[in-house]
Amino acid sequence: MRERLATRVVTANRIGSERVAAALHAVPRHLFLPGLQPEAAYRDEAIVTRRNEAGQPISSSSQPAIMAIMLDQLDLAPGHRVLEVGAGTGYNAALISHIVGPSGEVTSVDIDPELVATAREHLASAGFGNVTVACADGAAGDPDHAPYDRVIATVGVSDLAPAWFEQAGLGARIVVPLDVRGTQVSVAFERAGPGGRWTSRSFAPCGFMRMRGSLAGPERFVMLASGLSLLLPDGPLPGAPEVDAEALAAVLAGPSVRHPTDVRAAAAEVFWGLGLWLAAREPRSCWLNDDRPSGRRGAGLLAGAPMRSPQWRATLGLFDAGGLAFLTGAAAPDRSGPLRLGAKGFGPGAARLAAGLAAHVQAWGEAGLPSLAGLHIDAYPRSGADEPRPAADVMMMERPATRFAVYHD
Repeated sequence: MRERLATRVVTANRIGSERVAAALHAVPRHLFLPGLQPEAAYRDEAIVTRRNEAGQPISSSSQPAIMAIMLDQLDLAPGHRVLEVGAGTGYNAALISHIVGPSGEVTSVDIDPELVATAREHLASAGFGNVTVACADGAAGDPDHAPYDRVIATVGVSDLAPAWFEQAGLGARIVVPLDVRGTQVSVAFERAGPGGRWTSRSFAPCGFMRMRGSLAGPERFVMLASGLSLLLPDGPLPGAPEVDAEALAAVLAGPSVRHPTDVRAAAAEVFWGLGLWLAAREPRSCWLNDDRPSGRRGAGLLAGAPMRSPQWRATLGLFDAGGLAFLTGAAAPDRSGPLRLGAKGFGPGAARLAAGLAAHVQAWGEAGLPSLAGLHIDAYPRSGADEPRPAADVMMMERPATRFAVYHD
């Protein structure tokens, strides 16, 4: 089963690194998921391992495909010293350890003491007891084992910690799932000169649990009902009151206004292409997510969401004091071909919000459905000498430690 999974992941995702491929073939994932049957451990799926009191996932074993893609981006070699932020089950650290070998060194840091304890147990049982797993806020890195040739975060981040820059050696590479106002992309950063600027070298679509601790982002999750949550990428708009979850749930249970478009797109194009388009242009952008564990019945509010599986549904939208509008995706009767996109609005401002969302969809369609192709992100640590030069076609993301310039060529 391990051989089949590794072969499928390497082939389907065009993993170029033979070292990453060898690690997938060699490291037994089922030892890092002892509560599951091996058949489940060797599916190419993310597996939730912990939830918080509200039922939201807070830790998982990531999908092997995205692990392989990010390790390919990391460009590991024997002898490398690696810092991993987010221990998870320990499986990713084991893959890294297999690649860097006995001459390398792997340090994994996690803020959750229970996750640290289980990761250590799993690594020891799988024969990777040489991996250091430390319980600490990942934003501080681990100076005791610095400098690092590679830094990788296995949790979604909206900023880059100063400690990661400080502990990165010459020629280092940093790979993180960066949250671009609600849309996550795995970005490989390298230094771009003596002034402190780091620039992107590669991208891959991804989705990770968000980081906790001092580097937790500005995003705000609002639980509206069992499994149904609203994500505000930058928290409430400036000057806006806190979201009244009960009142918003009542609005979403009321009448709606639909606004069609003539744009057709695949779910993946919507998720990363339209998501990035809205992130760069619309401060009211938001995401709605419906986590649907086994046994839950009914189509639910997001029955027409463009991103869906048996376990979850997700869509993006616009939210302000007048209500909420979200994207819908109608499939052809035979379920083939791209989705026809439209908007559905709720609340006193339903018509305005639905029309505004539809206008963004139309503009994105007329621009040719731009996505990750041609995307660039420059990171400017606030401690560095380099300063971004704002331009009309550049979106600036201001974060406490880093200023990000996001643009297409």
